[in-house]
Amino acid sequence: MLQRRPDSGLGNIRSSPGDPSRNIDWILLGAQILLTVAGCFVVYSATRTDPDIDPYLFVTRQVVFAIVAAVVMFVVMSIDYELLRERARTVYGITVLALLALLVLGKTGAGGSFADDIAFTLGPINVQPAEFAKLAVLLMLAAYIADEGLDSVSYPRFVGSLLIVGLPTVLIIAQPDLGTASVVISSVMGVLLIAGAKLRYIVAVSMMSLLTVMAAFISGLVNSYQLERFRVLFDQDNPDLRNQALQVTNAIRAVGTGGVFGKGWLKGDLTNGGDIPVAWADFPFAAIGEQFGMVGCGALLGLFIVVLFRIWRIAHLSKDLFGTYLCAGVFTMMLWQLFQNIGMTIGILPVTGLPMPFISYGGSGLVTYFALMGIVQSVHMRRMR
Repeated sequence: MLQRRPDSGLGNIRSSPGDPSRNIDWILLGAQILLTVAGCFVVYSATRTDPDIDPYLFVTRQVVFAIVAAVVMFVVMSIDYELLRERARTVYGITVLALLALLVLGKTGAGGSFADDIAFTLGPINVQPAEFAKLAVLLMLAAYIADEGLDSVSYPRFVGSLLIVGLPTVLIIAQPDLGTASVVISSVMGVLLIAGAKLRYIVAVSMMSLLTVMAAFISGLVNSYQLERFRVLFDQDNPDLRNQALQVTNAIRAVGTGGVFGKGWLKGDLTNGGDIPVAWADFPFAAIGEQFGMVGCGALLGLFIVVLFRIWRIAHLSKDLFGTYLCAGVFTMMLWQLFQNIGMTIGILPVTGLPMPFISYGGSGLVTYFALMGIVQSVHMRRMR
């Protein structure tokens, strides 16, 4: 009698336990989807009252971004992350070239309407190479350190790591985009810590990062608008900084006046009244705090904690160092970006324009984080092979 071979595929219990399709982290995926849906509601609530635009314009675009991002994530999940290791140099090289092209075209004006300081304009879509640099640098750095196969980072590898990270980071700061540069550096810190880098190496990275930022300020790469954002943190009563301070003050008021349960969906005076400029991108936490109160903020943070915990768990379960380093970089990247976004909303950190992962409006950021989650899922799905 002919024996029927068991089919492989998602949900088929007869497939091998090591089959990647049977090892998706559904808890991580579910939390990620809930955060993305919440982000769409935030975008709608903060943009619908603008009389000059269609109230559904931004949220419709965000939904489209989410669909594209989901497709990207599932494509990345289907690829063995070891293949990404082999393509790390290519991805890194393309990203650096894109950053260089953006810098040249944006600063010289040679790009016309095709490129500004931080993004390429492709019709109705703006593509930010700095967002994709988060993924490219992480891939290249994790592959480079994992190739050594040691329990600690040697000095030559550390110097090589600085070169890998330094070039794209300087190009991002030159845009200027200090917020995204800080996220790239945070992922580097995560990888180096898990890889066993010595304390003096970590201190060296921190000092070099600070010196680079100081050099950017002194050389004039950082424009006056960003300088004012930093000054507001320490001098909110300065009348010359009134407009910048008002943005932060209203964000703090929105969170504070939300109380325990919030004012209700679409009933936030500050959020829905347009008193917090670019709330849908820079201050989504203020919109959640005003409309859903402490309970809503707690639920949001709870979902992020679930995501971070699952990433940390997958880092421990990884079958090799490369997978562990990738997860460690994603973990610290997300943790820092979340901390920075909430910190600037409640006035304890300077405003950098750094979006909240999955929540803030923006296609480049959403696609990047979905791709990063795809890599994390790929590590989890192939942990038994």
